Amino acid sequence: MLESNEKPQKLFHSPVLINDHFQNFRSYNVPRAQLVIADIPYNIGKNAYGSNPQWYVDGDNANGQSELAGKEFFDTDKDFKITEFMHFCSKLIKPEPKETGKAGCMIVFCAFEQQFQLIELAKQYGFKNYINLVFRKNFSAQVLKANMRIVGNCEYGVLLYRDKLPKFNNNGKMVMNCIDWDRDTVTSKIHPTQKPVPMLERLIDIFTDRDDVVIDPCAGSGSTLKAAAQRGRKAYGFEIKKNFYRDAIEKVLLNLQPTLF
Repeated sequence: MLESNEKPQKLFHSPVLINDHFQNFRSYNVPRAQLVIADIPYNIGKNAYGSNPQWYVDGDNANGQSELAGKEFFDTDKDFKITEFMHFCSKLIKPEPKETGKAGCMIVFCAFEQQFQLIELAKQYGFKNYINLVFRKNFSAQVLKANMRIVGNCEYGVLLYRDKLPKFNNNGKMVMNCIDWDRDTVTSKIHPTQKPVPMLERLIDIFTDRDDVVIDPCAGSGSTLKAAAQRGRKAYGFEIKKNFYRDAIEKVLLNLQPTLF
């Protein structure tokens, strides 16, 4: 709470997006993170758009299939090595502190089945604990399953941490592991698996403080970097695809405004 004689300050750190793949094992001048957020490839192959309206022309099945029907999201997905990803992330997060309530963590968005692989793999890199996360939408995009009585309206993730519980800014309130999927009507949509900035801001607020470092190794649209910067955090990301890197810079990150606290 600000005292009466205090003035709000604009706190802003320009995000840094690197056009490279973390698997290239180069050295980067990136500080250790309080929080790593990543949306890894789901490796669903040629049915990638099966739960996306873009499978059909203009998103309407009455118009027939679009050129995206039966296509993969990215030609780099098959080259994604989850062990290298986990090794890289384990080096990115700052060491476990002596104090309680200060530890870093990572949040990985993933396919439902990938949660179990991530949980077991993370143990090999010192992340012995986890909390599964469910992100609940108030809509379903499973257009190819329109005749089903039950359609998916959730995305999944896993929170991974070492020994100490991660930093929680919850003001003494419970944090539920089923989290509402906030719509994003502001950020340009440039990536097929883009996550909404308001939801990412909520996660960043819970697990980090102002001036903390947030890193996204699979930055895509740059929405995590935007969310972190708008909340006064130092944001770093990696994106190998040149078109996403360019669009993220030009359409998502270029005109960010300082946050007024």
